[in-house]
Amino acid sequence: MIKIYHNNRCSKSRLGVQFLEDAGKDFEIVKYLENVPTEAELTEIIKLLGITPIELVRKNEAVWKSDYKGKDLSDSQIIKAMVENPKLIERPIVINGDKGVVGRPTEKIAEIF
Repeated sequence: MIKIYHNNRCSKSRLGVQFLEDAGKDFEIVKYLENVPTEAELTEIIKLLGITPIELVRKNEAVWKSDYKGKDLSDSQIIKAMVENPKLIERPIVINGDKGVVGRPTEKIAEIF
């Protein structure tokens, strides 16, 4: 089943949910701000996405700018920062089996059907 890591306060994330609904897909919504992925889960998601941890970070968030920007962080430190501050996780993330994508732009979600 398709999973979308979703933040209802984010317009791009809401568009991702709408895209899946319009495509007639069955999917599960993971409200990642409430059900924060573990470091292991986030590591697995990053592998599925085929990106590095820093590519999943929302670098314009205040907490990133104040606590992490300009520091030489390892991949595991970046993942730990996202787990401790889930607002830093880019959204929406859509996973379908062994494929995943960050749904920006929303049309990218179709790549994993």
